[in-house]
Amino acid sequence: MFAFKKLPNCVRHRSMWAHVRNTVTTWAPVGAAFSAKTQTRLNFQEKNGGLFGVPELSCPAGFQVATQTALKNTERLLENACSCAPGVKTVEYFDQLSDGLCKVADLADFVKVAHPDAAFREAAEKTCIEIGTVVERLNTNVELCKSLKRMLDNPDIVAQMDPDSRRVAELFMFDFEISGIHLNDKLRKEAVSLHVKLLDLSNEFLVGAHLPNRIARSVIPEHLHLHFASEGSFVQVAGLHADAPDDLVRELAYRIFLYPNADLMECLEELLKCRYKLAKLVGYETYGHRALKGTMAKTPETVMSFLQLLTDKLSERTTKDFEMMGNMKKKLNPRNSELMPWDHPYLSGVLRAERYNIEPSLYSPYLSLGACMEGLNNLFSQLYGVSLMSEQPAAGEVWSEDVRKLAVVHETEGLLGYIYCDFFHRQDKPHQDCHFTIRGGRWCQETGQYQLPVVVLMLSLPHPTKRAPTLLTPGMMENLFHEMGHAMHSMLGRTHYQHVTGTRCSTDFAEVPSILMEYFATDSRVIGQFARHYETGQPLPESMVARLCESKKVCGAADTQLQIFYAVLDQIYHSTPQNCSTTDILKEMQEKFYGLPYTPNTAWQLRFSHLIGYGAKYYSYLMSRAVASMVWKQCFIQDPLNRDMGERYRREMLAHGGAKEPMLMVEGMLQKQPTIEDFVDALVSELQPNFETYIMDSET
Repeated sequence: MFAFKKLPNCVRHRSMWAHVRNTVTTWAPVGAAFSAKTQTRLNFQEKNGGLFGVPELSCPAGFQVATQTALKNTERLLENACSCAPGVKTVEYFDQLSDGLCKVADLADFVKVAHPDAAFREAAEKTCIEIGTVVERLNTNVELCKSLKRMLDNPDIVAQMDPDSRRVAELFMFDFEISGIHLNDKLRKEAVSLHVKLLDLSNEFLVGAHLPNRIARSVIPEHLHLHFASEGSFVQVAGLHADAPDDLVRELAYRIFLYPNADLMECLEELLKCRYKLAKLVGYETYGHRALKGTMAKTPETVMSFLQLLTDKLSERTTKDFEMMGNMKKKLNPRNSELMPWDHPYLSGVLRAERYNIEPSLYSPYLSLGACMEGLNNLFSQLYGVSLMSEQPAAGEVWSEDVRKLAVVHETEGLLGYIYCDFFHRQDKPHQDCHFTIRGGRWCQETGQYQLPVVVLMLSLPHPTKRAPTLLTPGMMENLFHEMGHAMHSMLGRTHYQHVTGTRCSTDFAEVPSILMEYFATDSRVIGQFARHYETGQPLPESMVARLCESKKVCGAADTQLQIFYAVLDQIYHSTPQNCSTTDILKEMQEKFYGLPYTPNTAWQLRFSHLIGYGAKYYSYLMSRAVASMVWKQCFIQDPLNRDMGERYRREMLAHGGAKEPMLMVEGMLQKQPTIEDFVDALVSELQPNFETYIMDSET
């Protein structure tokens, strides 16, 4: 209930810190801040203000101080929430209680994975465990639940509540229920025990899913050793090497990296059993039914209907895509021409490059990081009246000297919040593009002011050099726009309660704003405003933008079908337990929903880390893309820089966070209630080739 919710590629929420200043005098243009190396400031008189401006966090030991302060406030707020008269004040106390814990826990959750100092990471990890223990107790606190129930059971009080307060109260009650609050003491203790066990199993699986496998050097042909890391008489395989031109390198990586690990297999199967047991214990048919309540899809049956219909509609195109890949493999390797799972990512890329000449090195000179950030700034200014302004962090405020701090400023509303940009590669930094909400927005009754949201965007880009700025590939540029979509979801919301701030919404809706930004990232009218060659100043030719867009449709059906397979597998794993292993299920679903043969003695599911954060919800990427496609085509394709439409998008979708039913937000934007068929048709239509681009390409 009070747990800090997270999304796998747009993760986390809230931080504990001093009140944000409303007057800032250090703002500078955003492009310049990302165009050159950071100049280290040496000001020995400036006091260390602590991470994110939290004074306690000037050293690792400060986490314990911040934790104890939060827990002391929790006791006070808990008493208030249990004793106050039923009404809106009850909801406000609940939200303050949640906010106080999340401020510390979410900040710690970020620091434990991102801070370069092991002492900070260790202290943050301890804080996460300590706060997590308190959260588990609150989730099953009977008196706290009774206080909320007294309010919700009184129709007169509920009728007088505003819609946001009523929805947040219902969400808190839902969180109580899925934690087993309605059970007797014995069963409730069992539910808590299962929660704790699942936390341990989830952590174990996540760690194991990313560990490399190793094999004796003597087993691998000597000329291939250089493709893998060495460890004495072994080589380490830490990934699939999906982009390797050598077929044998890809095959070896696939077979070795996906070789089954008995301990991890046992962990996954125990995790799935515990999830099912917990779901049944608290009154749900399966874990999938529990996970999908409150989403756009609502039930596993709807999800499977969506995935099956999409499979049927794509069937002919998927077959043609695999035929194209097969022909390309015959051309490249006549002696070993059977199309295998390790071929798909590489060969689809080869086909795109061959047909449309989209070599990333041709695009990168036009896509300097500074130019892309100016492009985002111009886009937000035109759509929402919002500017991104660079601000110099105070001493100790950031965890690495190359982190940039942006103030998000509205032309009439003023300062909306802060974005910390941790964009550059460094040793031991996770190689994952993420959005972390450090602090959520909320109206503070205590201060009479709005608590401004704060987020971190994490990428892993190359550093600028003396000769050139950081240059992005088209894929990097799209990822930047995607993550900034999450950030602006957090910035532009103005929810009354932090429990539903920004990306704290249904998982299958949370990806809509970020995926929609990908459409802006590949529109020539948007790109034309900022893509300039960093040396000559020449604009990126429109024909190159068109080719890039069309290239995505090459093998697009097969790529989508692969995502369908992953989503189906996720659904089956979280349905009624099967009388077979997770590998047997994978083999059956791969044959039915993908088409390329299963490779014996492999267990891809043990690398499927999304099973933890996206359990029963992996379909969300496809459904969110369908919604984003519909919004783009209906609202922005005619004029992607239309201010009226931008304001409507903010008003109908971005402003509400999770304070409104997700489908109601979609209906408000589209002015109609979309069906599963509409979602499927939106995805299928994405793959239609643009005839004009083919003509232009042939003329070129």
